[in-house]
Amino acid sequence: MASARRITPSAIHALLVLATVSANPVSAQASQPTVVAIDGVLCDLTRTLVASDAKVVCLIQPGSDPHNYRLKPSDRQALSSASLVLHNGYNLTPSANKISGSAKVVAVAEKAIPTTDHANHDNGHAEHGAHDHDGSDPHVWHDPANSAAMVTVIAERLAPILPATQQSALAARAAEAINVLNAVGDWGGKQFATIPENQRVLVSEHKAYSHLTNRYGLRQITMLDSFTTGGVLRPSSLRTITAEVEGSGAQTLFPESLPVSKTLRRINRSTGLPVYSSPLFADGLAPDRSTVGTATLNICTVVQGQGGQCDQAAADELMARWSAIR
Repeated sequence: MASARRITPSAIHALLVLATVSANPVSAQASQPTVVAIDGVLCDLTRTLVASDAKVVCLIQPGSDPHNYRLKPSDRQALSSASLVLHNGYNLTPSANKISGSAKVVAVAEKAIPTTDHANHDNGHAEHGAHDHDGSDPHVWHDPANSAAMVTVIAERLAPILPATQQSALAARAAEAINVLNAVGDWGGKQFATIPENQRVLVSEHKAYSHLTNRYGLRQITMLDSFTTGGVLRPSSLRTITAEVEGSGAQTLFPESLPVSKTLRRINRSTGLPVYSSPLFADGLAPDRSTVGTATLNICTVVQGQGGQCDQAAADELMARWSAIR
């Protein structure tokens, strides 16, 4: 899966003009449309773009696991009455595949970042449990350029269901969202550049950060996906992981949840590397954080854990810019 090319505000304006001309936006008197955002960072992206011009129903809340999510009766009711249904795609939420096929259902990441190869998430094993995504890493938003591309897709699909009087506001919000996400991408590059070159490695439990590591030139070592079968860590696998990690320049083991799993504690004891005090957020938003807030939090976690310096003041400015989009 390739990273998205850098999206510009002028491009989003042209696309929205085309979308509104071809699709005939609804009249201003029509009832407010409902958009269902299922997973990943789509809830925040969609709410940022629509402001108060549509009702956004978010199915999977921050901290929930999309891989094992099951649709509830209330979810199905919301889906049936929605004007637009957005899900990440690339099998992030397998249960979302059951609702595909309708014109109002859009797999946003698949539209924004088309698959060109499967190298980014090829784990080389037949069985990986909840994080098996058939070769493609669905966590595309960990590269902010991909999030910007998702904004473009969402805005294109929102345009036909919003009144003509709201199109210019939608275009303005989309343009500013893209500006901020591009700025996050540039800021991230500066933070990762502070890590000593021989320590630019990310040791995580699962291969959910390939878009982040590809964007910023880090080596990714996935302790469970690459060295276990069905999540089982055998003694021979532990020895292999230990040798791999010890020669990598890694300074820290990054958990994806707290409390730390027994498997990660075993790897911690075997390698002697500390487990970072706070987790990375792989599958969506961090609690009480936006897309930008989650991105800056994850980047600072990796940078500081690997011996770099993080400009938190600049991160706060980016989060404030995102929150100011209206």
